Amino acid sequence: MSRLTLALPSKGRLREPSWSLLEASGVDPQEPGERVLQSHCRNADIDLLFVRADDVPEYVQDGVVDCGITGLDLIEERDCDVEVLLYLGYGACSLQLAVPREDPTRTLADLVGRRIATSHPRIVTRELAARGVAAEVVKVGGSVEISPRLGLADAIVDLVSTGSTLRTNGLRALDTIFESQAVLVGRSGVEAGAISDARDRLRTVLSSVINARANRYLLFNVDKVNLEGVVALLPTRGSPTIMDLATSGVVAVHALVPAADIWTLLPALESRGASSILTLPVERMVP
Repeated sequence: MSRLTLALPSKGRLREPSWSLLEASGVDPQEPGERVLQSHCRNADIDLLFVRADDVPEYVQDGVVDCGITGLDLIEERDCDVEVLLYLGYGACSLQLAVPREDPTRTLADLVGRRIATSHPRIVTRELAARGVAAEVVKVGGSVEISPRLGLADAIVDLVSTGSTLRTNGLRALDTIFESQAVLVGRSGVEAGAISDARDRLRTVLSSVINARANRYLLFNVDKVNLEGVVALLPTRGSPTIMDLATSGVVAVHALVPAADIWTLLPALESRGASSILTLPVERMVP
């Protein structure tokens, strides 16, 4: 069986959640020692290579590794010939257009003929063209937020997670240019075979964890007379499991529900007569 090589971010905001995802998937990645750039997984034929997230798209495109985890914005900015195998659901951020607080600009169209600083010039140039805005794109590395104060540009486009950095630097967001998150990517055009099968296996295992994290296993008891109304509240894709209990006229209901719905669902179930309500985390889920 061929071993799969997987590139992981060696540092930065994607490093820890990527490592946690591998651990949760059960492949048992071996923690590398200090300054070690390679490792392996104990429970799977996977070799790990630790590199900068910025370099992952090129490594995958050039066949240095079979697949890798990086940010969607890095793939788009470098225009690499890679295939997105799986959206991983973490590392969410967006490229935001921002101007100084005192600037009267209200929309992207107001920046015609002005300068926009960014570390993502390809994405910004493409979006400006798509929206018919003729502005000058200034490529800046490092602290993009300071560009307006230094007179380098009138506005910026930078990655934003919470917006606190913009506020700290006296900037206000105007528009979203691009939405990004962590993704698993592989080289395009891989023929069917051992590597293709290994990539599919990794994708299935990782997606089972991602799906599980987005759901909760819900259990509760309810009188049969209230069952129809309670079941109608459940945001499930399939039919819940219903079992008779030793107590006459009472059933137990088991269902898989989206974690995001728990906040509003539990009070609603209780108001309809549900009792002994439990929610449990789900370890893996293959649809």
